[in-house]
Amino acid sequence: MIRRSLAGRLLLWLLPLLALAIALPLLLARWIDDAWLVALLSALAVLPLAAWIVRRALRPLNALLRALSGSVHTYRDGEYNFGIHWRGDDELAELVASHAELGEVLREQRQGLVQRELLLDTMVQNTPVAMLLVAAGGDGERRVVFANLVARKLLNSGWKLEGRRFDELLARAPLEMREAMARGGDSLFAIGRDDDEEETGEEQVYHLARRQFRLNGRQHELLLLRLLTSELRRQEVQTWKKVIRVISHELNNSLAPVASLAHSGAELVRRGRHERLEDVFATIEERARHLEGFIRGYARFAKLPQPQLQTVCWREFLLGLQRQIGFALEMPDDDLHGRIDPAQLEQALLNLLKNAHESGSADADVGLRLTRLPDWLRIEVLDRGPGMNDAVLQNALVPFYSTKRHGTGLGLALTREIVEAHGGRLSLHNRDGGGLCVAIQLPAQAA
Repeated sequence: MIRRSLAGRLLLWLLPLLALAIALPLLLARWIDDAWLVALLSALAVLPLAAWIVRRALRPLNALLRALSGSVHTYRDGEYNFGIHWRGDDELAELVASHAELGEVLREQRQGLVQRELLLDTMVQNTPVAMLLVAAGGDGERRVVFANLVARKLLNSGWKLEGRRFDELLARAPLEMREAMARGGDSLFAIGRDDDEEETGEEQVYHLARRQFRLNGRQHELLLLRLLTSELRRQEVQTWKKVIRVISHELNNSLAPVASLAHSGAELVRRGRHERLEDVFATIEERARHLEGFIRGYARFAKLPQPQLQTVCWREFLLGLQRQIGFALEMPDDDLHGRIDPAQLEQALLNLLKNAHESGSADADVGLRLTRLPDWLRIEVLDRGPGMNDAVLQNALVPFYSTKRHGTGLGLALTREIVEAHGGRLSLHNRDGGGLCVAIQLPAQAA
């Protein structure tokens, strides 16, 4: 098949007109001597015919351009089922074919997008986490933009929330939830259940996570409310089992020797051999004091008071700590001050430094490094012991977890409680070249 170009098609239409424009003046010149009149009559005859021919030739092209314009508008509106047909094998046919391919690609992309949106909506609607998207309106009111099924059930008895004023919904929410929202940031809160709603009347514990971002020039906030009661209950049971195992182990280690020594002491008294009673009573006293210290450690962990913040000079504080236990100190030359509870933080650092010395590290390799960060103060306790494997690193901060033969597993857990009570965080990682780094980061307002 011979491919016909658009210019060739137009030329076929214009060839008869060109022949007429040449022949007509020659014919008129035979009867009319005036050249201007011949030119005028020829123009009057050829120009209307030329206009009609050009219009007739361009009519399909105009229709095609209108169709292409209409299809572009449908694409803009999200409809991709518009098709265009062009008879011929020219440049316009290539344009129509390319346009059809574009429509097919857009159609496939739209179908894939719709399927992903349906999948995402199904996942979001059926997730056990209550999801709420709130946006600030032009009137200053915060309104709900999106809420999944769990959020509707939690805040509005299952009814639709989109478009509702968020502050009105919050005013009808439980007091604990309102207080958690007012605090800002992520938090945990518990909502009490009435006895007629729950046979046990137990509290329901929620975790609130919130993130802010700007979308289309408007401030949005995403709120996630996750019910943790069942998960915490399982963790609580596992924790109590571990506590009972640890306490039982310590009690048996202390009471079994005491019972045996008491029986031995009674036998010695019965036989009149009083010279060994002093050793028996000394051992009983030693085991009793060990048990007393063990129980006191648990009580201290369970009843950690709120920090009593004081302004302290870090250099003086750490030099005082250095007089109690040896370590190499590294800190900036300038004096740093912070607001901390000196007694609690001293206890936390003593725990870490004691662990560093007990790691098998040389005393000279135990160090404490103080570093100033933009919004934090970082305290690192360093050693050159064997470090920790992955399993120990994951569980080291869990209460009652210990790899030591006679350890209670409360040292690191108590340290973390103290650090978090100061608004900071605790982390552990192995050092390059061997050893462990325990890092404490305190926020700027506490440093």
